[in-house]
Amino acid sequence: MKTAYKFVLRAYAGPMILTFFIVMFILLMHTLWQLIDELVGKGLSLSVIIELVMYASATLIPMGLPLATLLASIMTMGNMGENYELLALKSAGISLPRIMKPLIILMFFVSVGSFFVINNLTPYCFEQMMSLRSDISKQKQEMKFQDGIFFNGIPDMSIRIGHQEPSSKLNDVLIYNSSNSEKMQTTVADSGYIRITDDRKFLHVKLFNGEMYEKNRDYQWYTRDTLTHHIFDKQEMFIPLSGFAFERADNDQVGTRSETKSMRQLGFIIDSLKIAKDSVINNFVTTLSKSYVFKHYYSQGPMDSLSMMDNKIAMPLIVQNVDTMNVVNKKAVFTFVKQWANDAQTFVAYKTSSTKFTSTKYYVANLEYQRKIALPFSIMIFFLIGAPLGAIIRKGGIGMPIVVSVAFFVVYYIISIMGEKFVKDGAIPAYVGMWISSYLLFPLAIFLTYKATNDSKLFNADAYKNSLGKIKRFALTFTNKIINKTK
Repeated sequence: MKTAYKFVLRAYAGPMILTFFIVMFILLMHTLWQLIDELVGKGLSLSVIIELVMYASATLIPMGLPLATLLASIMTMGNMGENYELLALKSAGISLPRIMKPLIILMFFVSVGSFFVINNLTPYCFEQMMSLRSDISKQKQEMKFQDGIFFNGIPDMSIRIGHQEPSSKLNDVLIYNSSNSEKMQTTVADSGYIRITDDRKFLHVKLFNGEMYEKNRDYQWYTRDTLTHHIFDKQEMFIPLSGFAFERADNDQVGTRSETKSMRQLGFIIDSLKIAKDSVINNFVTTLSKSYVFKHYYSQGPMDSLSMMDNKIAMPLIVQNVDTMNVVNKKAVFTFVKQWANDAQTFVAYKTSSTKFTSTKYYVANLEYQRKIALPFSIMIFFLIGAPLGAIIRKGGIGMPIVVSVAFFVVYYIISIMGEKFVKDGAIPAYVGMWISSYLLFPLAIFLTYKATNDSKLFNADAYKNSLGKIKRFALTFTNKIINKTK
Protein backbone atom coordinates (compact mmCIF):
# COMPACT_ATOMS: atom_id res chain seq x y z
CA MET A 1 0.00 0.00 0.00
CA LYS A 2 2.84 2.39 0.81
CA THR A 3 4.31 1.70 -2.63
CA ALA A 4 1.06 2.75 -4.27
CA TYR A 5 0.95 5.93 -2.19
CA LYS A 6 4.53 6.79 -3.15
CA PHE A 7 3.71 6.17 -6.79
CA VAL A 8 0.70 8.53 -6.66
CA LEU A 9 2.67 11.23 -4.84
CA ARG A 10 5.53 11.07 -7.34
CA ALA A 11 3.05 11.26 -10.20
CA TYR A 12 1.48 14.37 -8.68
CA ALA A 13 4.59 16.24 -7.50
CA GLY A 14 6.01 16.93 -10.96
CA PRO A 15 2.83 18.42 -12.53
CA MET A 16 2.11 20.40 -9.35
CA ILE A 17 5.51 22.13 -9.34
CA LEU A 18 5.45 22.68 -13.10
CA THR A 19 1.93 24.11 -13.23
CA PHE A 20 2.55 26.31 -10.19
CA PHE A 21 5.48 28.07 -11.84
CA ILE A 22 3.63 28.32 -15.16
CA VAL A 23 0.58 29.85 -13.50
CA MET A 24 2.71 32.22 -11.44
CA PHE A 25 4.58 33.31 -14.55
CA ILE A 26 1.33 34.05 -16.41
CA LEU A 27 -0.16 35.97 -13.48
CA LEU A 28 3.09 37.89 -12.99
CA MET A 29 3.23 38.88 -16.67
CA HIS A 30 -0.37 40.08 -16.41
CA THR A 31 0.50 42.17 -13.34
CA LEU A 32 3.61 43.66 -14.95
CA TRP A 33 1.59 44.51 -18.06
CA GLN A 34 -0.79 46.49 -15.85
CA LEU A 35 2.19 48.30 -14.27
CA ILE A 36 4.06 48.92 -17.51
CA ASP A 37 3.02 52.58 -17.66
CA GLU A 38 4.46 53.15 -14.18
CA LEU A 39 7.83 51.56 -15.02
CA VAL A 40 8.67 52.61 -18.57
CA GLY A 41 10.87 55.65 -18.99
CA LYS A 42 11.80 56.00 -15.31
CA GLY A 43 15.39 54.79 -15.65
CA LEU A 44 14.93 52.24 -12.85
CA SER A 45 17.84 50.03 -11.91
CA LEU A 46 17.63 46.26 -12.36
CA SER A 47 17.64 45.73 -8.58
CA VAL A 48 14.51 47.86 -8.15
CA ILE A 49 12.67 45.96 -10.89
CA ILE A 50 13.70 42.58 -9.43
CA GLU A 51 12.54 43.71 -5.99
CA LEU A 52 9.17 44.75 -7.39
CA VAL A 53 8.82 41.43 -9.22
CA MET A 54 9.59 39.46 -6.06
CA TYR A 55 7.02 41.33 -3.98
CA ALA A 56 4.41 41.04 -6.74
CA SER A 57 5.07 37.30 -7.07
CA ALA A 58 4.49 36.78 -3.34
CA THR A 59 1.16 38.61 -3.49
CA LEU A 60 0.02 36.38 -6.38
CA ILE A 61 0.54 33.10 -4.50
CA PRO A 62 -3.01 33.05 -3.03
CA MET A 63 -4.47 33.26 -6.54
CA GLY A 64 -1.95 31.04 -8.32
CA LEU A 65 -1.94 28.09 -5.92
CA PRO A 66 -5.63 27.09 -6.31
CA LEU A 67 -5.38 27.23 -10.12
CA ALA A 68 -2.14 25.22 -10.10
CA THR A 69 -3.77 22.64 -7.80
CA LEU A 70 -6.75 22.24 -10.11
CA LEU A 71 -4.60 21.94 -13.24
CA ALA A 72 -2.12 19.51 -11.64
CA SER A 73 -4.94 17.32 -10.28
CA ILE A 74 -6.61 16.97 -13.66
CA MET A 75 -3.27 16.31 -15.39
CA THR A 76 -2.14 13.69 -12.87
CA MET A 77 -5.35 11.68 -12.65
CA GLY A 78 -5.93 12.12 -16.38
CA ASN A 79 -2.49 10.73 -17.19
CA MET A 80 -3.01 7.81 -14.81
CA GLY A 81 -6.40 7.10 -16.36
CA GLU A 82 -5.11 7.39 -19.92
CA ASN A 83 -2.20 5.02 -19.18
CA TYR A 84 -4.53 2.52 -17.44
CA GLU A 85 -2.67 3.00 -14.16
CA LEU A 86 -5.90 3.83 -12.36
CA LEU A 87 -7.46 0.70 -13.80
CA ALA A 88 -4.51 -1.38 -12.55
CA LEU A 89 -4.78 0.07 -9.04
CA LYS A 90 -8.53 -0.54 -8.96
CA SER A 91 -7.98 -4.09 -10.17
CA ALA A 92 -5.68 -4.57 -7.17
CA GLY A 93 -8.62 -3.72 -4.92
CA ILE A 94 -7.72 -0.08 -4.26
CA SER A 95 -10.69 2.27 -4.61
CA LEU A 96 -10.41 5.81 -5.95
CA PRO A 97 -10.80 7.45 -2.49
CA ARG A 98 -7.90 5.34 -1.21
CA ILE A 99 -5.85 6.28 -4.29
CA MET A 100 -6.57 9.94 -3.57
CA LYS A 101 -5.86 9.59 0.17
CA PRO A 102 -2.15 10.59 0.07
CA LEU A 103 -2.97 13.51 -2.21
CA ILE A 104 -5.75 14.68 0.11
CA ILE A 105 -3.30 14.61 3.04
CA LEU A 106 -0.77 16.51 0.94
CA MET A 107 -3.37 19.12 -0.05
CA PHE A 108 -4.30 19.55 3.60
CA PHE A 109 -0.73 20.51 4.47
CA VAL A 110 -0.53 22.71 1.35
CA SER A 111 -3.72 24.50 2.45
CA VAL A 112 -2.36 25.03 5.95
CA GLY A 113 0.94 26.31 4.55
CA SER A 114 -0.89 28.64 2.17
CA PHE A 115 -2.79 30.07 5.13
CA PHE A 116 0.45 31.08 6.84
CA VAL A 117 1.70 32.53 3.54
CA ILE A 118 -1.49 34.57 3.09
CA ASN A 119 -1.62 35.61 6.74
CA ASN A 120 2.06 36.53 7.25
CA LEU A 121 4.06 36.76 4.03
CA THR A 122 1.51 38.26 1.63
CA PRO A 123 0.55 41.28 3.81
CA TYR A 124 4.21 42.24 4.23
CA CYS A 125 4.98 41.83 0.52
CA PHE A 126 1.84 43.75 -0.44
CA GLU A 127 2.86 46.65 1.81
CA GLN A 128 6.38 46.70 0.38
CA MET A 129 5.10 46.46 -3.19
CA MET A 130 2.65 49.36 -2.76
CA SER A 131 5.34 51.43 -1.03
CA LEU A 132 7.75 50.72 -3.89
CA ARG A 133 5.11 51.63 -6.48
CA SER A 134 4.47 54.88 -4.63
CA ASP A 135 8.19 55.72 -4.72
CA ILE A 136 8.38 54.85 -8.43
CA SER A 137 5.37 57.03 -9.23
CA LYS A 138 7.14 60.02 -7.65
CA GLN A 139 10.16 59.59 -9.90
CA LYS A 140 10.09 61.67 -13.07
CA GLN A 141 10.37 60.39 -16.60
CA GLU A 142 13.73 60.05 -18.30
CA MET A 143 14.90 63.06 -20.30
CA LYS A 144 14.31 62.31 -23.98
CA PHE A 145 14.47 64.96 -26.70
CA GLN A 146 12.53 65.01 -29.94
CA ASP A 147 13.54 67.18 -32.87
CA GLY A 148 11.67 70.48 -32.95
CA ILE A 149 9.57 69.75 -29.81
CA PHE A 150 9.97 71.46 -26.44
CA PHE A 151 10.89 69.19 -23.51
CA ASN A 152 9.17 70.43 -20.32
CA GLY A 153 10.02 67.58 -17.95
CA ILE A 154 12.32 69.77 -15.86
CA PRO A 155 10.61 72.33 -13.59
CA ASP A 156 10.99 75.98 -14.65
CA MET A 157 12.84 75.00 -17.82
CA SER A 158 11.95 74.33 -21.46
CA ILE A 159 14.45 72.85 -23.93
CA ARG A 160 14.09 72.60 -27.70
CA ILE A 161 16.60 71.10 -30.10
CA GLY A 162 16.65 71.21 -33.85
CA HIS A 163 18.30 67.84 -34.41
CA GLN A 164 19.86 65.11 -32.27
CA GLU A 165 22.69 63.06 -33.73
CA PRO A 166 23.27 59.36 -32.88
CA SER A 167 26.32 60.40 -30.86
CA SER A 168 23.96 62.36 -28.54
CA LYS A 169 25.22 65.68 -29.90
CA LEU A 170 22.47 68.31 -29.99
CA ASN A 171 22.22 70.92 -32.76
CA ASP A 172 20.31 74.22 -32.73
CA VAL A 173 19.66 74.32 -28.96
CA LEU A 174 17.15 76.71 -27.36
CA ILE A 175 16.76 76.83 -23.55
CA TYR A 176 14.28 78.88 -21.48
CA ASN A 177 15.34 78.89 -17.83
CA SER A 178 13.13 80.56 -15.20
CA SER A 179 14.49 78.72 -12.13
CA ASN A 180 16.10 81.95 -10.90
CA SER A 181 13.43 84.08 -9.26
CA GLU A 182 15.28 87.30 -10.16
CA LYS A 183 16.34 86.62 -13.75
CA MET A 184 14.81 84.99 -16.81
CA GLN A 185 17.44 83.34 -19.04
CA THR A 186 17.16 82.48 -22.71
CA THR A 187 20.06 80.58 -24.25
CA VAL A 188 20.65 79.87 -27.93
CA ALA A 189 23.56 77.69 -29.09
CA ASP A 190 24.68 76.04 -32.30
CA SER A 191 25.41 72.70 -30.62
CA GLY A 192 26.02 71.05 -27.27
CA TYR A 193 25.39 68.16 -24.93
CA ILE A 194 22.72 67.88 -22.22
CA ARG A 195 22.59 64.92 -19.86
CA ILE A 196 21.77 63.96 -16.29
CA THR A 197 24.73 63.19 -14.05
CA ASP A 198 25.33 59.65 -12.81
CA ASP A 199 23.93 60.44 -9.37
CA ARG A 200 20.84 61.93 -11.13
CA LYS A 201 20.97 65.06 -8.99
CA PHE A 202 22.24 67.57 -11.56
CA LEU A 203 21.61 68.47 -15.18
CA HIS A 204 24.95 68.82 -16.97
CA VAL A 205 24.67 71.37 -19.84
CA LYS A 206 27.62 71.93 -22.19
CA LEU A 207 26.98 74.36 -25.07
CA PHE A 208 29.13 75.71 -27.92
CA ASN A 209 28.95 78.94 -29.97
CA GLY A 210 25.90 80.56 -28.48
CA GLU A 211 24.30 83.57 -26.87
CA MET A 212 22.55 84.11 -23.54
CA TYR A 213 19.93 86.75 -22.76
CA GLU A 214 19.08 87.63 -19.16
CA LYS A 215 16.12 89.76 -18.15
CA ASN A 216 15.59 90.94 -14.58
CA ARG A 217 12.45 89.77 -12.74
CA ASP A 218 12.75 91.64 -9.42
CA TYR A 219 10.17 94.04 -7.98
CA GLN A 220 11.56 96.95 -10.08
CA TRP A 221 11.15 95.21 -13.43
CA TYR A 222 8.33 97.55 -14.50
CA THR A 223 10.27 100.80 -13.99
CA ARG A 224 13.83 99.53 -14.42
CA ASP A 225 13.71 96.81 -17.08
CA THR A 226 17.18 95.52 -17.97
CA LEU A 227 18.35 93.03 -20.58
CA THR A 228 21.82 91.50 -20.53
CA HIS A 229 23.41 89.86 -23.55
CA HIS A 230 26.33 87.39 -23.40
CA ILE A 231 28.16 85.72 -26.28
CA PHE A 232 30.15 82.57 -25.56
CA ASP A 233 32.25 80.00 -27.39
CA LYS A 234 31.76 77.38 -24.68
CA GLN A 235 29.50 77.30 -21.64
CA GLU A 236 29.14 74.57 -19.03
CA MET A 237 26.51 74.50 -16.25
CA PHE A 238 25.35 72.11 -13.54
CA ILE A 239 21.68 72.73 -12.71
CA PRO A 240 20.27 71.03 -9.55
CA LEU A 241 17.47 68.53 -10.20
CA SER A 242 14.89 66.83 -8.01
CA GLY A 243 12.74 63.80 -8.69
CA PHE A 244 15.03 62.08 -11.21
CA ALA A 245 16.90 59.99 -8.65
CA PHE A 246 15.03 57.03 -7.19
CA GLU A 247 14.48 57.58 -3.47
CA ARG A 248 12.81 55.36 -0.91
CA ALA A 249 10.38 57.02 1.47
CA ASP A 250 8.21 55.92 4.38
CA ASN A 251 4.62 55.53 3.18
CA ASP A 252 2.52 55.41 6.31
CA GLN A 253 -0.73 55.43 4.34
CA VAL A 254 0.10 52.09 2.72
CA GLY A 255 0.48 50.44 6.12
CA THR A 256 -3.06 51.39 7.13
CA ARG A 257 -4.67 49.31 4.38
CA SER A 258 -6.43 46.09 5.36
CA GLU A 259 -4.43 44.10 2.77
CA THR A 260 -1.28 44.70 4.84
CA LYS A 261 -2.66 43.20 8.07
CA SER A 262 -2.71 39.70 9.53
CA MET A 263 -5.87 38.11 10.90
CA ARG A 264 -4.97 39.11 14.45
CA GLN A 265 -4.46 42.73 13.43
CA LEU A 266 -7.63 42.67 11.34
CA GLY A 267 -9.58 41.46 14.38
CA PHE A 268 -8.62 44.60 16.34
CA ILE A 269 -9.25 46.81 13.30
CA ILE A 270 -12.71 45.31 12.73
CA ASP A 271 -13.71 45.93 16.37
CA SER A 272 -12.46 49.54 16.21
CA LEU A 273 -14.14 50.21 12.86
CA LYS A 274 -17.43 48.74 14.07
CA ILE A 275 -17.43 51.07 17.06
CA ALA A 276 -16.52 54.01 14.83
CA LYS A 277 -19.21 53.09 12.27
CA ASP A 278 -21.92 52.78 14.90
CA SER A 279 -20.79 56.05 16.50
CA VAL A 280 -20.89 57.90 13.17
CA ILE A 281 -24.36 56.56 12.36
CA ASN A 282 -25.76 57.36 15.81
CA ASN A 283 -24.25 60.84 15.75
CA PHE A 284 -25.66 61.38 12.28
CA VAL A 285 -29.19 60.40 13.31
CA THR A 286 -29.06 62.39 16.56
CA THR A 287 -27.68 65.55 14.95
CA LEU A 288 -30.14 65.35 12.07
CA SER A 289 -33.06 64.97 14.46
CA LYS A 290 -32.09 67.67 16.95
CA SER A 291 -30.50 70.22 14.64
CA TYR A 292 -32.73 69.97 11.59
CA VAL A 293 -35.88 67.83 11.80
CA PHE A 294 -37.06 68.91 15.27
CA LYS A 295 -34.98 72.07 15.64
CA HIS A 296 -37.99 74.42 15.40
CA TYR A 297 -40.58 71.95 16.65
CA TYR A 298 -41.81 73.30 19.98
CA SER A 299 -44.76 75.37 21.23
CA GLN A 300 -45.01 79.07 21.05
CA GLY A 301 -47.79 81.57 21.63
CA PRO A 302 -50.44 82.14 18.96
CA MET A 303 -49.27 84.09 15.96
CA ASP A 304 -51.00 85.49 12.92
CA SER A 305 -48.01 87.26 11.38
CA LEU A 306 -44.29 86.72 10.90
CA SER A 307 -42.19 89.74 11.76
CA MET A 308 -38.76 88.11 12.10
CA MET A 309 -37.22 84.78 11.07
CA ASP A 310 -35.02 83.31 13.79
CA ASN A 311 -34.40 80.05 15.61
CA LYS A 312 -37.37 80.58 17.96
CA ILE A 313 -40.00 79.94 15.32
CA ALA A 314 -42.38 77.06 16.00
CA MET A 315 -42.88 75.27 12.66
CA PRO A 316 -46.26 73.70 13.51
CA LEU A 317 -47.66 77.15 14.35
CA ILE A 318 -46.29 78.58 11.13
CA VAL A 319 -48.00 75.86 9.11
CA GLN A 320 -51.25 76.39 11.00
CA ASN A 321 -51.26 80.18 10.59
CA VAL A 322 -49.68 80.56 7.14
CA ASP A 323 -53.09 80.94 5.51
CA THR A 324 -53.84 84.04 7.64
CA MET A 325 -50.58 85.78 6.71
CA ASN A 326 -50.14 88.38 4.04
CA VAL A 327 -48.08 87.79 0.90
CA VAL A 328 -44.87 89.27 2.34
CA ASN A 329 -44.95 87.07 5.43
CA LYS A 330 -45.83 83.99 3.35
CA LYS A 331 -42.84 84.64 1.10
CA ALA A 332 -40.61 85.03 4.16
CA VAL A 333 -41.89 81.73 5.57
CA PHE A 334 -41.30 79.88 2.29
CA THR A 335 -37.81 81.38 1.96
CA PHE A 336 -36.95 80.32 5.50
CA VAL A 337 -38.30 76.81 5.03
CA LYS A 338 -36.42 76.41 1.73
CA GLN A 339 -33.14 77.51 3.34
CA TRP A 340 -33.80 75.19 6.24
CA ALA A 341 -34.34 72.25 3.86
CA ASN A 342 -31.19 73.11 1.88
CA ASP A 343 -29.12 73.16 5.06
CA ALA A 344 -30.52 69.78 6.05
CA GLN A 345 -29.77 68.38 2.58
CA THR A 346 -26.17 69.64 2.71
CA PHE A 347 -25.68 68.12 6.14
CA VAL A 348 -27.11 64.78 5.00
CA ALA A 349 -24.84 64.71 1.92
CA TYR A 350 -21.74 65.43 4.00
CA LYS A 351 -22.55 62.92 6.72
CA THR A 352 -23.54 60.28 4.15
CA SER A 353 -20.11 60.55 2.56
CA SER A 354 -18.39 60.30 5.94
CA THR A 355 -20.54 57.33 6.98
CA LYS A 356 -19.91 55.56 3.66
CA PHE A 357 -16.14 56.00 4.03
CA THR A 358 -16.11 54.47 7.53
CA SER A 359 -18.50 51.69 6.55
CA THR A 360 -16.46 50.79 3.45
CA LYS A 361 -13.30 50.44 5.53
CA TYR A 362 -15.21 48.19 7.93
CA TYR A 363 -16.54 46.03 5.08
CA VAL A 364 -13.11 45.75 3.44
CA ALA A 365 -11.50 44.71 6.73
CA ASN A 366 -14.10 41.96 7.16
CA LEU A 367 -13.55 40.92 3.55
CA GLU A 368 -9.80 40.55 4.00
CA TYR A 369 -10.33 38.63 7.23
CA GLN A 370 -12.55 36.07 5.48
CA ARG A 371 -10.26 35.95 2.43
CA LYS A 372 -7.39 34.57 4.51
CA ILE A 373 -9.52 31.53 5.35
CA ALA A 374 -11.48 31.14 2.13
CA LEU A 375 -8.50 31.02 -0.25
CA PRO A 376 -6.70 28.13 1.55
CA PHE A 377 -10.01 26.26 1.68
CA SER A 378 -10.46 26.78 -2.07
CA ILE A 379 -7.26 24.78 -2.67
CA MET A 380 -8.92 21.68 -1.22
CA ILE A 381 -12.10 22.36 -3.22
CA PHE A 382 -10.18 22.67 -6.49
CA PHE A 383 -8.33 19.43 -5.75
CA LEU A 384 -11.60 17.61 -5.05
CA ILE A 385 -12.89 18.93 -8.39
CA GLY A 386 -9.75 18.29 -10.42
CA ALA A 387 -8.80 14.79 -9.25
CA PRO A 388 -12.21 13.14 -9.85
CA LEU A 389 -12.62 15.10 -13.08
CA GLY A 390 -9.27 13.82 -14.37
CA ALA A 391 -10.24 10.26 -13.41
CA ILE A 392 -13.50 10.62 -15.35
CA ILE A 393 -12.08 12.36 -18.43
CA ARG A 394 -8.98 10.12 -18.57
CA LYS A 395 -7.08 12.61 -20.70
CA GLY A 396 -3.64 13.76 -19.65
CA GLY A 397 -1.20 16.20 -21.21
CA ILE A 398 -1.73 19.93 -21.42
CA GLY A 399 -4.65 20.55 -23.78
CA MET A 400 -7.82 19.26 -22.14
CA PRO A 401 -6.70 19.92 -18.50
CA ILE A 402 -5.90 23.56 -19.29
CA VAL A 403 -9.28 24.14 -20.95
CA VAL A 404 -11.22 22.59 -18.07
CA SER A 405 -9.08 24.26 -15.39
CA VAL A 406 -9.38 27.72 -16.89
CA ALA A 407 -13.15 27.29 -17.29
CA PHE A 408 -13.62 26.35 -13.63
CA PHE A 409 -11.24 29.04 -12.41
CA VAL A 410 -12.96 31.76 -14.48
CA VAL A 411 -16.30 30.78 -12.96
CA TYR A 412 -14.77 30.81 -9.48
CA TYR A 413 -13.08 34.17 -10.09
CA ILE A 414 -16.19 35.86 -11.52
CA ILE A 415 -18.35 34.69 -8.61
CA SER A 416 -15.69 35.84 -6.13
CA ILE A 417 -15.44 39.29 -7.73
CA MET A 418 -19.22 39.70 -7.62
CA GLY A 419 -19.28 38.61 -3.97
CA GLU A 420 -16.51 41.07 -3.08
CA LYS A 421 -18.38 43.92 -4.76
CA PHE A 422 -21.57 43.15 -2.83
CA VAL A 423 -19.59 43.02 0.42
CA LYS A 424 -17.91 46.38 -0.22
CA ASP A 425 -21.33 47.90 -0.95
CA GLY A 426 -22.68 46.47 2.30
CA ALA A 427 -25.32 44.38 0.51
CA ILE A 428 -24.24 41.04 2.02
CA PRO A 429 -21.99 40.02 4.94
CA ALA A 430 -18.34 39.20 4.29
CA TYR A 431 -18.73 35.56 5.32
CA VAL A 432 -21.28 35.17 2.52
CA GLY A 433 -19.66 37.25 -0.22
CA MET A 434 -16.15 35.83 0.21
CA TRP A 435 -17.36 32.24 0.56
CA ILE A 436 -20.13 32.22 -2.04
CA SER A 437 -17.91 30.68 -4.73
CA SER A 438 -16.87 27.93 -2.30
CA TYR A 439 -20.52 27.35 -1.35
CA LEU A 440 -21.36 26.77 -5.01
CA LEU A 441 -18.33 24.67 -6.00
CA PHE A 442 -18.14 22.42 -2.93
CA PRO A 443 -21.32 20.46 -3.81
CA LEU A 444 -19.92 20.04 -7.32
CA ALA A 445 -16.70 18.63 -5.86
CA ILE A 446 -18.69 16.11 -3.79
CA PHE A 447 -20.77 15.16 -6.84
CA LEU A 448 -17.71 14.60 -9.06
CA THR A 449 -15.98 12.57 -6.35
CA TYR A 450 -19.07 10.37 -6.03
CA LYS A 451 -19.32 9.89 -9.80
CA ALA A 452 -15.61 9.08 -10.16
CA THR A 453 -15.74 6.61 -7.28
CA ASN A 454 -18.60 4.74 -8.97
CA ASP A 455 -16.90 4.80 -12.42
CA SER A 456 -19.56 7.08 -13.85
CA LYS A 457 -19.54 7.74 -17.58
CA LEU A 458 -20.26 11.39 -17.00
CA PHE A 459 -18.36 12.67 -20.06
CA ASN A 460 -18.79 9.62 -22.28
CA ALA A 461 -20.67 10.67 -25.42
CA ASP A 462 -21.50 7.06 -26.35
CA ALA A 463 -23.20 6.57 -23.00
CA TYR A 464 -25.46 9.57 -23.63
CA LYS A 465 -26.21 8.31 -27.16
CA ASN A 466 -27.21 4.90 -25.79
CA SER A 467 -29.43 6.56 -23.18
CA LEU A 468 -31.10 8.72 -25.82
CA GLY A 469 -31.56 5.63 -27.98
CA LYS A 470 -33.30 3.80 -25.15
CA ILE A 471 -35.57 6.78 -24.52
CA LYS A 472 -36.37 7.00 -28.21
CA ARG A 473 -37.20 3.26 -28.45
CA PHE A 474 -39.36 3.48 -25.34
CA ALA A 475 -41.24 6.46 -26.77
CA LEU A 476 -41.86 4.65 -30.07
CA THR A 477 -43.06 1.52 -28.29
CA PHE A 478 -45.36 3.53 -26.05
CA THR A 479 -46.76 5.47 -29.03
CA ASN A 480 -47.41 2.26 -31.01
CA LYS A 481 -49.30 0.75 -28.06
CA ILE A 482 -51.55 3.79 -27.83
CA ILE A 483 -52.23 3.71 -31.56
CA ASN A 484 -53.10 -0.01 -31.49
CA LYS A 485 -55.50 0.54 -28.56
CA THR A 486 -57.31 3.32 -30.41
CA LYS A 487 -57.79 1.07 -33.46
